[in-house]
Amino acid sequence: MSSDFETIQVRPDEEICFIQIHRPQSNNAINDRLVEELTQVLDSCERDAKVVVLEGLPDVFCTGADFNEIQARFDGGELQEQNPEPLYDLWYRLASGPFISVAHVRGRANAGGVGFVAACDIVLAEEKAAFSLSELLFGLMPACVMPFLIRRMGFAKANYLTLMTQPISARQAMEWGLVDACEENSGNLLRKHLLRLRRLGRDGIARYEQYASGLDDALRTAKPKALAANVEVFSDSENVRKIARYVKTGKFPWEAD
Repeated sequence: MSSDFETIQVRPDEEICFIQIHRPQSNNAINDRLVEELTQVLDSCERDAKVVVLEGLPDVFCTGADFNEIQARFDGGELQEQNPEPLYDLWYRLASGPFISVAHVRGRANAGGVGFVAACDIVLAEEKAAFSLSELLFGLMPACVMPFLIRRMGFAKANYLTLMTQPISARQAMEWGLVDACEENSGNLLRKHLLRLRRLGRDGIARYEQYASGLDDALRTAKPKALAANVEVFSDSENVRKIARYVKTGKFPWEAD
């Protein structure tokens, strides 16, 4: 496994692979390079790991799409042709790959960051963590996140989180089914879970993951609609203009110039 990554830090520990999203200069936002590097690591994990732990920074797990990159392209006269499929496929691999995926969430998880969380088999959080979907504030929607979020917490709660656009606490997220366990010391919580997961065999995990993913085909069937809806909102020049204005001025779409 290559250690020459720009957006992540990877630490193998026997059959456990720790992956940290590491874009501190961009609040751990998602860009194409991040998706490419995570996909590359998961290629190796499918061969060598039985547990994959996905982490962020102490204050921010992942904040979703990189608005700074969108703003730079807009100012350069580009309206990017959005291709959300690699990210959707990455989340699908976290949800159904031949390993146990564990999200360890500290700090903020927003928009696509919630997609990473919802895709994982097990979600552990520190009590100070917060979860939100802010897309509708900019005329967007969490199109690709929704199938994974609905699978985790049901349509009603996923719908509420989308419409309200406000953060919820780790405790609230646990009550709603997005988080499996939370503690003030989430590092210790992760350690206790890994002590148990280390006892499981790779073959048994792979066989179970294949069986479990076959019980519910919702993520596959939802994919075409999710991709189309994502492309539609990010192809709207007015939505992209709102994002660019927010990056430059800090003003939300409803605020006057």
